[in-house]
Amino acid sequence: MANKIHPLAVVDPEAVLGDNNEIGPFCVIDKNVVIGDNNKLYNSVTLHFGTRLGSGNEIFPGASISTKPQDLKFQGEETTCEIGDNNSIRENVTISRGTASKGKTVVGNGNLLMENMHIGHDCVIGNGCIIGNSTKFAGEVVVDDCAIISATCLFHQFTKVGSYIMFQGGTRTSQDIPPYVIAGKEPVRYAGVNLIGLRRRGFPNDVIEAIHDAYRIIYSHGVMKEGVAEARAKYPDSKEVEYICSFIETSKRGIIR
Repeated sequence: MANKIHPLAVVDPEAVLGDNNEIGPFCVIDKNVVIGDNNKLYNSVTLHFGTRLGSGNEIFPGASISTKPQDLKFQGEETTCEIGDNNSIRENVTISRGTASKGKTVVGNGNLLMENMHIGHDCVIGNGCIIGNSTKFAGEVVVDDCAIISATCLFHQFTKVGSYIMFQGGTRTSQDIPPYVIAGKEPVRYAGVNLIGLRRRGFPNDVIEAIHDAYRIIYSHGVMKEGVAEARAKYPDSKEVEYICSFIETSKRGIIR
């Protein structure tokens, strides 16, 4: 089906659009932009140079995608901001494109990015995440699949967030958040396993118990490396425990306690 482009929208002739997209009034689509099919852009959405937008996305008024990175080292190199499929990007969300560091910012599929939140340059956001109003990610933050992050949270650059976490509103972190946990308070710390979230996602009770026990072991040791070794030895066949252990071992900013 043909695209529906409002007469008050501005679409650069070099932009590449798929089929059945709806572009509302006062939207601006720059050159070097590629859009898939069945996207809906409400009024006043801007897709800047370097946007790569998949299919089935809904983008609300004031959103600004693939903005120039807020990084003084950026020298105008040609980079991208790659958005997957079936995302809901709410009002006034801003997503920067990449820098020479990684070359691209990536947002996966099926995410809900709530009003006024920001994703910095070279971030990688997985699939099925919910990110609350006014939460801000500095550059090169990585968020794995199915994380739930509440409103007005702050993430230091280079931090990493594991899958299936619940992050308390108004919390800030400069350390990594391991998978399957609840994190919050001030300063941020481990507040238990995200039991309700895991049950809602269909995790069996024995898997949840292994995750819970692994964290009990890991956090009971003064040296986290020793706890990781013990948990891995106790659950050698658990992919969830292995994910936890590998996440902790590869952390560069340290894990919350």
